[in-house]
Amino acid sequence: MKTSRRTFLKSAGTLTAGVVISPSIISCNKSKNEDVKFLNTLNEVRKSRKQHFNMCGYAAPPMETVRIGFIGLGNRGPSSLRRLCLIDGVEIKAICDVRPESLAKGRKILADTGLPPADEYGKTEDDWKNMCDRNDIDLIYQVTPWRLHTPVSVYAMEHDKHAAVEMPAALTIEDCWKLVETSERTKKHCMMLENCCYDFFEMQVLNMARQGVFGEIIHAEAAYIHDQLGIAFGKSYPEMWLLKESQTRNGNHYPTHGLGPVCQVMNINRGDRMTKLVSMQSNDFTYGPEAHRLAQQDDFYKEFDTDSYRGNMNTSIIKTEKGRTIMLQHDVSSPRPYSRIYMVSGTKAVAQKWPLPPRISLGNHEWLSEAEMKELEEKYTPPIVKKVGDLAKKVGGHGGMDFMMDWRLIDCLRNGLPLDQNVYDAALWSSMVALTEWSVANDSEPIEVPDFTCGAYKANQPIDISMEKGGNTGVRLESIKTDESVKQQNV
Repeated sequence: MKTSRRTFLKSAGTLTAGVVISPSIISCNKSKNEDVKFLNTLNEVRKSRKQHFNMCGYAAPPMETVRIGFIGLGNRGPSSLRRLCLIDGVEIKAICDVRPESLAKGRKILADTGLPPADEYGKTEDDWKNMCDRNDIDLIYQVTPWRLHTPVSVYAMEHDKHAAVEMPAALTIEDCWKLVETSERTKKHCMMLENCCYDFFEMQVLNMARQGVFGEIIHAEAAYIHDQLGIAFGKSYPEMWLLKESQTRNGNHYPTHGLGPVCQVMNINRGDRMTKLVSMQSNDFTYGPEAHRLAQQDDFYKEFDTDSYRGNMNTSIIKTEKGRTIMLQHDVSSPRPYSRIYMVSGTKAVAQKWPLPPRISLGNHEWLSEAEMKELEEKYTPPIVKKVGDLAKKVGGHGGMDFMMDWRLIDCLRNGLPLDQNVYDAALWSSMVALTEWSVANDSEPIEVPDFTCGAYKANQPIDISMEKGGNTGVRLESIKTDESVKQQNV
């Protein structure tokens, strides 16, 4: 087996000089295609790269009006489109979806919020390219299946558009580098829409860390634990793409909700960087049995009645150059209460959000009282929350963090300010998908984490949370409603 695999890999040109091949990658994987995938991951990790232009801290020319082309009006799309429609200085030039009923939803949202009709695309699977080809659009905002995230973002930037993309922004290390290199070459922003970076407690802890309350950050824990078994087996996703992802990826395929906020606290890509990752996966105890159960009742599920599903719990450990550690977990198929953990441990304080309520200890081995927590909130609430936090809660969207994310994106573009999340963040946080898959497939061996900044992280400055610049973007208050249909959230 080992001999034939090595012969194949040499003939395919994948055993490159200077790359050490783990024996387990040759002997344990199920197919030659998987061998190639994992070797490509390793090769992309080890490649020498050079930064062409530093997008960290880059401010694109300001624009009074942000003209948006919106792609994807399925599960999350309508709520995202509506939020954008509530922000001053936004013009929705075009909407795109291959399903006529989804385009109709977008059409109604524009009408309900008092905006003019937008041009519509979706006659073919790649009609979104025709939208990107236009010269009257500044930002492509996409809420699409994962496989489209990188292709759409790259094409948008190559056609003189900024890109805003749902998570993960990429599924392979090669695609992570495509995003980075395209953004640097075109000087167009590529922001992954990681809304959890704008959750209220996470932003308060970030502000406290900036002001030295936590001392030196030692360790953080992050997760995405959310029972989505019913969602995965539901029939609301086109071609059941969400379930199929769990048949083809055995690792953490949705890492960024928990990881993004702790990376900001640790100034990852801005003074520190990740260096090594180790990942371990449990067996599958729910996907296979559920697929088998449903297949007995509905022939639709017979093709999914297999034993090829990812394990329930993925646990990864990451080390940084400064010697900090991060524990990252992912489980979307066990009957557990929702949690992103969000634990930040420093030399002077510790904070943890889940299980609720959020708690902070200031180094005395006990959590603060409710009254003391309220005092900290009043003292360390960051400027963005003071400015639009109440409005964000009124608009809705995961408690308001979705709206703060969109408002901040538009405000930065209108004022010519650097974005809070740049392409290096999108690439690094998304790279956990491929890196965890590789480690799991190789008996939890460690793998290097690429430095997508190519060394620039050493001098990159932390994101500016002062709001000393910008903040002048208004909100169309007359269009805001508070009924539950408006506040619908898709997680």
